[in-house]
Amino acid sequence: MIRNIVRGMFAASLLCMGLSVQAGEADLILVNGKIVTVDDQFRIEQAVAIKGSRIVAVGKNAEVRKQAAAGAKVIDLKGRTVIPGLIDNHSHWIRAAEHDELRFDGVTTRKQALKMLAERLARAKPGQWVVTLGGWSEEQFTDDPRGFPLEELDRMAPNNPVAIQAVYNHTYLNTAGLKAAKIDETTADPVNGKIEKDATGKLTGFVRGAGGVAFVAARVPLPEQAEWLDNTRHLMAELNAMGITGWLDAGGRGMGPKHYEPYKYLADRGELNARAFWTTIQQPATPEQVDKVLQVIAQQKPFQGNDFFNNVGWGESGYSPVTTQLLRVGGNTKPEDLFQFKRVAQALAEKGLYYNTHVEMTPVIDAFLDQYEDIAKNVPFKGLRWSFSHLDQVDEAQLERMKKLGMSAQIHSRPLIQGALMHKVHGDRAWEMPPFRRVQDSGIRWGLGSDATAVTTSNPFYTLSFAVTGKMIGGRHVNRQSVTREEALIAHTRSNASIVFQESNLGSIQNGKYADLLVLDRDYMTVPVDQIKDIKPLMTMVGGKIVYEAAGQKP
Repeated sequence: MIRNIVRGMFAASLLCMGLSVQAGEADLILVNGKIVTVDDQFRIEQAVAIKGSRIVAVGKNAEVRKQAAAGAKVIDLKGRTVIPGLIDNHSHWIRAAEHDELRFDGVTTRKQALKMLAERLARAKPGQWVVTLGGWSEEQFTDDPRGFPLEELDRMAPNNPVAIQAVYNHTYLNTAGLKAAKIDETTADPVNGKIEKDATGKLTGFVRGAGGVAFVAARVPLPEQAEWLDNTRHLMAELNAMGITGWLDAGGRGMGPKHYEPYKYLADRGELNARAFWTTIQQPATPEQVDKVLQVIAQQKPFQGNDFFNNVGWGESGYSPVTTQLLRVGGNTKPEDLFQFKRVAQALAEKGLYYNTHVEMTPVIDAFLDQYEDIAKNVPFKGLRWSFSHLDQVDEAQLERMKKLGMSAQIHSRPLIQGALMHKVHGDRAWEMPPFRRVQDSGIRWGLGSDATAVTTSNPFYTLSFAVTGKMIGGRHVNRQSVTREEALIAHTRSNASIVFQESNLGSIQNGKYADLLVLDRDYMTVPVDQIKDIKPLMTMVGGKIVYEAAGQKP
């Protein structure tokens, strides 16, 4: 017994030093780097040893080299910075594989956007849709902050339907797009939307409002399963090239089993190159629909997947009538609607399921917390790890209430493209939306994410940049709640690992964790803050497997 205790103490001491208990087993060694571990000590080391999918040593070059097995591959980092793979705590990438979209993420000029559109059209087959389903706004263009009028799109695309959606605000269509979507002068306006006409009653190609955007998107045909699978592979490759190694997916409009099938197919075959943790989404809008949702909750069985593809709980809309919107002041706190919201939340708590809720505005945050605190009086709550997403107007008192409930906060970079619009709607209050610094200083567990793809860019280095600089794409300063680059990196890695229930596996470069990491083209820790957005991975690794290498960077 004493011998076993001593042996365990010795093994624990080795783990604390970042060394492997068993030497000579690593099949891959990375040396001569700046390894930013993002562990509890936020250490900077030189080398990493990997066996299979997991890290077995982190430390000085000489120490880590001792862990190499005969014939182990050695990568000389030549001083490059390595950080943990970036985890996004709230995005909609599973839905994004519906289409092989043209994306304007990070594009700062309309001239460049038009060039990209022309290049995509040149590759498109006659009659093939070319779509951009959000992820940009006119305000990010520094040369010409306007959209894409019908006449211009018709000149560029006489034979292809085109739909270019700006955030969730409006969509530009060409004549071929209007025809393919079966929209004409007699088409009725959708709920919460407007099909615009000129003074003579002729269609302008402009459809506005969230309802209008959804109306158009629903009329873009979905691909066949084989094409959908190709889109999924392509999307994973794009995410890996940006530095994304995992995310929590919040579902979205029109989601169903067909959206998840390509991801499960790839995961089952060991071919999914980023980790997709997802929440079941139901969006009941009436008490009768809530009745049906409660039946679904009763059958819910999360955590039946694996560390690459897994359902972890429920989100993001409990009851549609109480859902807040970023570009609207206030929100619905009617008692009868909050009662329906609470029915859903109560059922989830009683079932012991994780729940992530979309909420932005101060009055509704208070109203939701009232419901949760009432539920917690009779149901074990604190261990459920429930979270709020967005929280653009959360205050100190609300954060304290959340902490007492054991909740976490998911904060996002939507002002990257909506910051100017937020200032128009919310005035000076927009300078503190979202309140990164307030959340950080509160001591609550919080993570950083995007809410991509429709309402912001997917690129995590833009997200990190915004949290540190408060500047939207194009350089306009719109937020005064900045955090340090260290705080932002922790929020985008280690904190998010906890949010996706993977804190023992992901989020830092440590013994025993999966080898999910990025080799960067410049040093995140020292580069001027305005260049954080420009950082690019030279190599992305997921589970010890190199899933992306920049051209000319093959080790």
